[in-house]
Amino acid sequence: MKGIFSSLRTYQSTLIGQIRQELKNGKKSVCAVMGCGGGKSVIAAMISKGATDKGNRVLFIVHRQELCEQIRETFSECGVDFNLCRIMMVQTLVRHLADEPIPKLIITDEAHHCLSESYIKIYAAFPNALKLGFTATPVRMNEGGLGAVFDSLAMSVSTQWLIDNNYLSPYRYFSVKLADASKIKTTAGDYNQGELAELMEKSAIYGDTIKNYRKYADGKKTIVYCASVKASVDTCETFRQNGIISAHLDGTTPQAERDTTVQAFRNGSITALCNVDLFGEGFDVPDCECVILLRPTKSLTLHIQQSMRSMRYKPDKTAIIIDHVGNVFQHGLPSVDREWTLEAKKKKVKGNVNAKECPVCYAVSDPACEVCPVCGYAFEKKPREIIAVKEAELTEITQSPVKLSDAKTWDDLISIQKSNKYKFGWVMHKADAMGIPIPPKYKYTARTYYGIRT
Repeated sequence: MKGIFSSLRTYQSTLIGQIRQELKNGKKSVCAVMGCGGGKSVIAAMISKGATDKGNRVLFIVHRQELCEQIRETFSECGVDFNLCRIMMVQTLVRHLADEPIPKLIITDEAHHCLSESYIKIYAAFPNALKLGFTATPVRMNEGGLGAVFDSLAMSVSTQWLIDNNYLSPYRYFSVKLADASKIKTTAGDYNQGELAELMEKSAIYGDTIKNYRKYADGKKTIVYCASVKASVDTCETFRQNGIISAHLDGTTPQAERDTTVQAFRNGSITALCNVDLFGEGFDVPDCECVILLRPTKSLTLHIQQSMRSMRYKPDKTAIIIDHVGNVFQHGLPSVDREWTLEAKKKKVKGNVNAKECPVCYAVSDPACEVCPVCGYAFEKKPREIIAVKEAELTEITQSPVKLSDAKTWDDLISIQKSNKYKFGWVMHKADAMGIPIPPKYKYTARTYYGIRT
């Protein structure tokens, strides 16, 4: 058994030990949480090897075809027996469930997808199989926690720990919120793609993106995340016009062309790679040095996956993240400590609905009303558009100077809360749990609204 763990880092072996202990304790489905770049694929490979060495069948499922070969290479290097291990794309597997041999263990890559219908069908087809999932963000955007599938969380080291111990590169984060997507409708938990594309295509490169690239990341290999194919194509062309060798890829690009382009990016022939959500989960380019975010998102998972794509470790490297859409103001920095839970999001109280008040007669109407139904006042229409700010200066977003483990006072917790944009209730509950005195002026609020004895 020792040989299985000989090539693992200590924290990776520790996580495997946690997973095994959860299974020994009677859990049937475990979600393992580790930050991007921590080596989840290697851990999954070692667990798969241990299972196939014992004659157990393993089913490893991924959500994108590009990841299959990458995972297969890792599993091969780790000595997994492919006679007993199948690596399959979920879309293919769900169509051929009747032909699939019954697995002892199902491992789900990027397990935050597990609540979708196709995954649920797979799990239901093999009800006696143990389930193991790996993700950096154990939440699904519109449902919250993953408790409908998993009954236990196995937590590994934090992203900041990986940075501090040279497993991820440190980073500098620059942002200015030039795009206001607040009026865009929400579809399936994220901004409506059609409206978002319409908004962003009005100015594919805005806020003098080229100037900021030259200022903060000139010459660095960069992945640019755009909101639509047209925006990505236009962004790519603007980079080229400014002497920066770039390429555009999207889901319709032929595989051979995609492979050639990615290899050119890896060897440095291409400096900027523009895409639409293509290079996020599982895309491994250790020498990518910068990412530029030009796609607003409500998804914490997407934000972390994209913003951290430049943080694969390389000696003396400091990753650059240029956020032109202010995603950091909604989700926080990629390395902040987050509290995860398997619980689903609480449903909003039905009485809390949006409404529009007439400034003339004060009648309240539906937010979509264009004319007041009482007095006829025509509500002012505010167009959804992005302002091209050619002289916009980026602001560097820094992490809280205080780590949660070092917090000793109420002010320390407030500093962390403001830096990470947590709700005020987080401070209350952390103070109570850590034995930090709550100031007298907040004691009534703590007792009345948070049920904390003071």
